[in-house]
Parts: sequence; C-alpha cells; structure tokens
Amino acid sequence: MTHGVGEVARMLDVPASTLRYYESKGLLPALSRSAGGRRQFSDADVKACRVIGCLKESGLSIKRIKGFMDMVVEGDRTLEGRLELFRDRRDALREEIEQLQDTLAILEFKCWYYETAVEAGTEDAVRGMRVDQIPPAHRKAKAALGGR
Repeated sequence: MTHGVGEVARMLDVPASTLRYYESKGLLPALSRSAGGRRQFSDADVKACRVIGCLKESGLSIKRIKGFMDMVVEGDRTLEGRLELFRDRRDALREEIEQLQDTLAILEFKCWYYETAVEAGTEDAVRGMRVDQIPPAHRKAKAALGGR
C-alpha cells in the first residue's frame, strides 16, 4: 500500500515540507513517484520516516542520519555500525535525561521554596530553615544550589 505526502504527514504529525526535506537530503532513497510525479510512500518508507524522526529528536544531525540511512541500504555488513549509532544515541539521551531530572529537581525545590515563602509572607521563613526542616525530596536540590 502507498500513501501520499499529505497522508504521511498527518500520520507522523509533521509538516509535508519535512518529508520533502528528508527526500531532498537523500534520507529516503527508495521513495517512488507516481506517473504524475507525486511522492508515493510505502509502509517501509513510513517506518523509515519514524526512525528518522526518532534519530532527529535524539539530537542526531541530518548528516549523521544520512549516514545511518546509507548503512541501511548497504545491508547486513553495517549492522554493527548501526547498533553502535543507536547505543551512542541511547547513552547520550540517558545522560541528557539525567541532567534534565537534576534541573527539574531544582525547579521543584524553588517552587516549594517560594510557595512556602508566599504562604508565610516572607522569604525569611524558608531562608533560615535547617536542612532537616526541608522536605527530604528537596534536600539534594538545595545542596546542589549550595545555598539559597
């Protein structure tokens, strides 16, 4: 079964221009066209677009995604290279998530801090708190800030 660019754009929730861009960069080498020149996406092309989107969301450049797609075309002899690419992206994303979790913890602490100050009518109510008076969930974030 084939799909038009508009249909695939709706399926993937991306602009049709994104799919045209992918093709122009050589990311969809097997994409066929109708007799009238319209792009025809196979189910495999749609799947490839999903992988391209995933790699793009993971922070991979279009150039590196093109390298991955070239490896796919080359076949089984590139399996180890493809595995390495996905492991690298996974590890980078795990590190980014960890950093974002640390940032979120600080934001959560600061929300608690200012909510408590607003409720008390003064920042002095929280500024002078001992560590054991701070909710356990916020102690690590407070320590990361090194002060206020």
